[in-house]
Amino acid sequence: MGYREVYEGWKADPEGFWMEAAKAIDWDVFPSRALNDSRAPFYEWFTDGMVNTCWNALDRHVGAGRGNQVAIIHDSPLTGTVHKITYAEMLVRVAQLAGALKARGVGKGDRVIIYMPMVPEAIEAMLACARLGAIHSVVFGGFAAHELAVRIDDAQPKAILAASCGLEPGRVVHYKPLLDGAMAQAKHKPDFCVILQREQEVAKLTPGRDLDWHEFQYGVEPADCVPVEGNHPAYVLYTSGTTGAPKGVVRPTGGHLVALHWTMKNVYNVNPGEVFWAASDVGWVVGHSYIAYGPLIHGNTTIVFEGKPVGTPDAGTFWRVISEHKVRSFFTAPTAFRAIKRDDPKAELIKNYDISCLRALYLAGERADPDTIIWAQNALKVPVIDHWWQTESGFPMVANPLGIEELPVKIGSPSVALPGFEIDILDEAGHKLPPDTLGAVAIRLPLAPGTLSTLWNAEERFKKSYLTTFPGYYETGDAGMIDEDGYLYIMARTDDVINVAGHRLSTGAMEEVLAGHEDVAECAVIGVADELKGQLPLGFLCLNKGCNRPHEEIVREEVARVRNQIGPVAAFKLACVVDRLPKTRSGKILRGTMVKIANGEPFKMPATIDDPAILDEIRTALKPMGYAKD
Repeated sequence: MGYREVYEGWKADPEGFWMEAAKAIDWDVFPSRALNDSRAPFYEWFTDGMVNTCWNALDRHVGAGRGNQVAIIHDSPLTGTVHKITYAEMLVRVAQLAGALKARGVGKGDRVIIYMPMVPEAIEAMLACARLGAIHSVVFGGFAAHELAVRIDDAQPKAILAASCGLEPGRVVHYKPLLDGAMAQAKHKPDFCVILQREQEVAKLTPGRDLDWHEFQYGVEPADCVPVEGNHPAYVLYTSGTTGAPKGVVRPTGGHLVALHWTMKNVYNVNPGEVFWAASDVGWVVGHSYIAYGPLIHGNTTIVFEGKPVGTPDAGTFWRVISEHKVRSFFTAPTAFRAIKRDDPKAELIKNYDISCLRALYLAGERADPDTIIWAQNALKVPVIDHWWQTESGFPMVANPLGIEELPVKIGSPSVALPGFEIDILDEAGHKLPPDTLGAVAIRLPLAPGTLSTLWNAEERFKKSYLTTFPGYYETGDAGMIDEDGYLYIMARTDDVINVAGHRLSTGAMEEVLAGHEDVAECAVIGVADELKGQLPLGFLCLNKGCNRPHEEIVREEVARVRNQIGPVAAFKLACVVDRLPKTRSGKILRGTMVKIANGEPFKMPATIDDPAILDEIRTALKPMGYAKD
């Protein structure tokens, strides 16, 4: 069956489609139906089923005789070590950790915050919570104390599992002082903290509150799996909110299991036993879905990578990992490839490795500009699949489904809607727009299993954030268009569609043009306030290493390129060269913050920013242009 037959089959009988997909999961009690719409728009899936995530990720594979297969490869260029853990070994470790938590009173429905770097113990912590029916909330390791405190007060965890430190190129990130600072600020006080002591830094434990990771587990009874209802929250993952207060996305257990298992073959085209690598972090949704859960539920080997695309030690580290561990499908953010391309523009380092094992590269998390896709295609000689999803969805909503059928690639499009998602482009009044017309990307309700069911302790905010603007739809916050063939093009966040003298223009379309310049490694376009035209586009250009051409010359060429390819209507005349762009730790460019700096408006320092010093560099670059006035 091809993609069209599968998608139309879902549309014709969504209930039957998802009940069939649910058969791939081990249930204690198989659900009597898929969709529960009794509380619409708070839709639930597999409500009356009983299931356990950890059982599906570990126990069932060991029981099927595959305990000797490697479950996790921990590859850490920052420590110079590679460590492999089998499914059988993971099961012992997770059951023991779950037993220690259980002995301390952690049970079904309790929250546990996990604040850890990219080490196998982070995955163990997630699975140990799942084993008990506890609800974990992973906070990106190294997050500032205040941000951690906000999440402690919102989730009200019974326990926190943390590490003494994380590692970055050339430095140790001290987690324990950040945790102590958060505990001092938070109104809610967890019962206890468990600290994994890393040899790079041994932290001082607080008597009566902090427990050593290994000592705390000594001599306890391993815990069995606790079955939970299909709608029981598996985890809460906080995503930044526009009001400054983080939004706790709630992921229900049953739909999460079914959807992730379905995507591993149908989207990522891997078979059980093969190696799948998502180069992300457990603190982000990609780390939840495609480092921790998806690969293990499906019976793959997953890679936990503690390093960077460049600098650990060079721009060839991804190729080494793919070659050494025989990676079949690789998933990362476009920003990682832009960093590699900037350091190694001609992809010379790839020649040092045999990456013939690789079948496809998947990009998501930030718009994949055509120039980066073409560069990756030429370097890797495999399909490069841009696909689109969000923290809220938990898995891809739009993708080229290689495991069903390899569709023609249209560069600039993440391809087509997957089963579970019916996508429309709407105008501001909520009317459906014709093909090739820019508008708001909205998805008809109900969303697929595995997507967010609500926000933690904030049902009204859930409705206001996602369901109010377009009744009957989920508002994605993205702007884009759909062509005659049903291919979606994500052009920008809705906030990044700028209005220049009454013309609605996509900053993403301008970025595509700028990125096509041979000297430009990465770029961003924002809309700045203008008295005459309302807004004007302003571009930031990061150049390839080794480029010594005058900056003014490159800016002139880029202005001409936008004029030629988009037209004078874009009014693109402003651009500056900067060394780097401000980003979140997951690689998203902080365009909204850049707009506020340019317009001289006050802003809150983004909690997820990778390096706050970059904002001063942006301000310095803008001042000679008459922007960023104090």
